[in-house]
Amino acid sequence: MSRDGKEPHFTELVWESTEQNLPIPPRASADLKVPRPPAAVPKKKAPEDTTIQLQLWDMEEPQEPVTTTESQFVARARELVDHKETASLFVPFKSYWPTYGHMTGAQSRWYFFWRDEVRHGRYPKTDLSYIFLHVYELINGVGWDEPEDGYRQLNLLWEAYRDQYKRLDQYLGGWIADFSLVHHLDVPLSGIVARSRGLAGDLAELELMRCLTAAPEQLTFEVLTVMSDYDISKSKFYAGEGKAAAERYIPQVVALIDAYVARKHGSNLIGMFPPGPAVVRERYLFRSAVYDISLYGYSVLVPVVRISKSPPLRSLITRLFRLTENKLRELLGYRGRLKDVRVEADMADLVMRFLQREFRKAEQLEKGPAVVIDAKKLEQLQNDSDIVRTLLTVEEAGEFEGRSAEAEADGDVTGRTEVPAADEAGKQVQSADPAGAEDASEASAEEGHEAVKRPAGSEAASIGEASGAVAEVQQDSANGAAALWHSFAAALTPLEREAVRALAEGRGMAAVQHLASAGGTMAELLVDGINETAMDLLGDLLIDEEELNGEFMPMLQYLGGVNDR
Repeated sequence: MSRDGKEPHFTELVWESTEQNLPIPPRASADLKVPRPPAAVPKKKAPEDTTIQLQLWDMEEPQEPVTTTESQFVARARELVDHKETASLFVPFKSYWPTYGHMTGAQSRWYFFWRDEVRHGRYPKTDLSYIFLHVYELINGVGWDEPEDGYRQLNLLWEAYRDQYKRLDQYLGGWIADFSLVHHLDVPLSGIVARSRGLAGDLAELELMRCLTAAPEQLTFEVLTVMSDYDISKSKFYAGEGKAAAERYIPQVVALIDAYVARKHGSNLIGMFPPGPAVVRERYLFRSAVYDISLYGYSVLVPVVRISKSPPLRSLITRLFRLTENKLRELLGYRGRLKDVRVEADMADLVMRFLQREFRKAEQLEKGPAVVIDAKKLEQLQNDSDIVRTLLTVEEAGEFEGRSAEAEADGDVTGRTEVPAADEAGKQVQSADPAGAEDASEASAEEGHEAVKRPAGSEAASIGEASGAVAEVQQDSANGAAALWHSFAAALTPLEREAVRALAEGRGMAAVQHLASAGGTMAELLVDGINETAMDLLGDLLIDEEELNGEFMPMLQYLGGVNDR
């Protein structure tokens, strides 16, 4: 049908039929008599073989386990976990991803001999590929029973060969960190951050949060540099003579200030300057290693708190870096000071006193233990010893005379009673008759004692006088010791007395550290203060090797509140 234009066209349809004059049915009955379409002809059933073929296509075939190169390596490693070889010759071995199948027979013999040496703490020179092969075993759980042992082996292997192969720093730091994360090991990551500068991101944040929350004494210089806006590496003092001192004392100063803030404000640095919320980071495990992901998964989610992004805390750490460097410059006699170091006066004084004490300790260690003999005290001790010895000699002589008189009165003695005594020449002398003669006791020339004479009738008086004199000397000695220890107790601060009490009660250095933290100081400073006072007044250290000196234990009763254990 064609169109000549755009106007609508109508078409007339003519139905031809032989039937004529048929009535038109009413409109309502039109729907009732709609003719139904003929029933559908049923389809022919498909042949039996065709049906079976379609079912085969629809059936699920059993999935066979996927075998990867990494899983094959782990299975083989478990088979060879206890394999050893006798002493073998070193054979060079270089492979990008070393496995057992990449080694020749001679290389395999050397590897298993070398691995046994490493497990016994000996680290012979070898190729890097052998080292990586052993590392692959450890990170896949082969060669250890407890994760702590695997962590220890990885660190020892890294430390033994990192100077020889710098590439180990590029890989082992991240792998050991992954190992600690998947096994949930509560270990410091500061060593990893220090050895692998490229990892100072999430790992440094995790270590900062751990230390500032629970263990500020474990802070390290490398981790703290992440929080400082002051680049100390560009300092001439640090580049020269001050490098060792700065790296040693800056972390200790931060820990000291953390304790000081906790005592002064009742909250540590994290509480004073709270960081933002944790950010969940996905960390991919054991990158570039032969690692079977069926063991620990492809990645782990690590909540990271961006503690280094806290502006007030970062500002304080920066100022502590500069303050400590200024104090170290002063103590080491370095000319020039950093300007605009603004901290509280109490804080600056605390840092200076701490560093001065640490420097004195270091100087004393370099000189060795100093033994100082006080001549006056030594002479006094000798005189006291001579007096006590003389009194004891008189007492013994009086007791003998008393026994001789009693024996003679009973008729047991009929003649002269001879008492052998050894003089300095080794000769025997006879004592006088106790009935009426004088008893002369010749003292040795070495002791310088005079002869002591007592008549026979005054034995009881001699014994009484001697005993009284001995008791008087002992009482004077006890009174002197008590007075000395009371003076020592008065010289100690209340916190130092609490520390001594904690050690006397057997609570150990953990209690001392808790007291030091609560008092805004460090346990080392507290112990040094106690020992310094003890050296001045008692002449010896009171605390040695984190324990009380056993010689002083009986005298602790004079400290007040410290019982003799």
